[in-house]
Amino acid sequence: MTDNNLVPEPQPSIFDAVNDVLKDEEASRRVMMNPALAKGFPNGHPVAPAEHNDDTCACGNHHGQCGCSDDEQSDGSDIPLKAVDDIGRATAEDVREALHQVIDPELGIDVIDLGLVYGIEIDELGRAIITMTLTTPACPLTDLIEDECASTLAGLVEEFRIDWTWDPRWTMDRITPEGRDQLAALGFNFENMPTY
Repeated sequence: MTDNNLVPEPQPSIFDAVNDVLKDEEASRRVMMNPALAKGFPNGHPVAPAEHNDDTCACGNHHGQCGCSDDEQSDGSDIPLKAVDDIGRATAEDVREALHQVIDPELGIDVIDLGLVYGIEIDELGRAIITMTLTTPACPLTDLIEDECASTLAGLVEEFRIDWTWDPRWTMDRITPEGRDQLAALGFNFENMPTY
């Protein structure tokens, strides 16, 4: 006789499957928080600490693999990225990609394509330090953008900090070609904009 009030047997979870493959609970937790990290495991397994070398460049790849220097990255963007790459740790490039989801409330374009982000650094503790500006120092939206960053970066980095700067002053020249296309679609005419 079966009792319908019994709790069903626990079913294997996705975490259990990842842990079965990696055989490392800490690495499995990190992959669960950021699945893109799984591609960094040679043969699908984490590198043992003795084998791990820390010659990672700013783009998140190992020196010599992408051809970039510490102050540039493979996609041609001019945002300085500095990262300490470790198994399960987000790179500065991961943070930059995530910041495409942070939208400037006034213009409706993300902060990367607007050119508001001047630099991204991941320190040795996995904290992100983002150097950012706004279109004008009098802009009242710093709290709103910080809240959006917090939502976007949750689960990617343990902590983050925004260092607001006004030097150099933001200009429309910092807008990426993608940002210009988006603004043009909203009706901005760059030919008739004043220059300073």
